[in-house]
Amino acid sequence: MAATAARGLRRGGVVLAALIALTAAAGCGSDSDEPAKASSSAPGERPSKTDPAKRPERTPKPSVSAADGRDITACADGNCEIAVAEPVKIPFKGPRGPATLSVTEVGPNAIAYTVKSGNGQSKGSASGPGQGCITVLRSNGSGNSCGGLGDADRPSPQPDAVVIQAAAGEDGTAVLQLVSDR
Repeated sequence: MAATAARGLRRGGVVLAALIALTAAAGCGSDSDEPAKASSSAPGERPSKTDPAKRPERTPKPSVSAADGRDITACADGNCEIAVAEPVKIPFKGPRGPATLSVTEVGPNAIAYTVKSGNGQSKGSASGPGQGCITVLRSNGSGNSCGGLGDADRPSPQPDAVVIQAAAGEDGTAVLQLVSDR
C-alpha cells in the first residue's frame, strides 16, 4: 500500500511539473481591457512580441458566417440566419402577429433565450459542445426541444409556424435560424 501511495505522489509530481513547464512555455498575459502601461525596455531594445500596446482590440464579433451576418432586421419577416456573440432582442412576425426572440446568454458552447408572442412565452437553453435548441412557435402555443444538434441543417418550414433553431458555438458565437412558411 505504501508503494502505491508513493507511485501516486510521484505521478502527481510529474503532472504538476509538466503543468508548470507548460505554463512557463506559454508565457504570461492578461486579457484585461485596461490601458497598456509604458514599456520597460531600454532605449534601442525591441519591444517583446507580447507587448500589450500592440495587441488587437477584442470585440464581440461572431466568428462564424451566417447568411444574414449579424443583421437582426433580416429576421423581421420570420426568415433569417444570423450570428450573435452577445445578448440581443430580435423582433419578428410570428404566427399571431409581433413576436420577440431575446437571446439572454451566449457564450462558449452556451445559448439561452426567451420567445414572446402575444400572451405566451417559451424559453430554451443549452450548454455543451454541439448543443442547441429548436422552438416551434404556432398560433396556439409553442414547443421546445434542446440537446445535441449534430450537423443539423436549416430547419424545414412548417405550416402556420415559425421554427427557431439556436446553435451554440465553441467560441462564444451562436447561429440563430428563423424559418416560416411565408
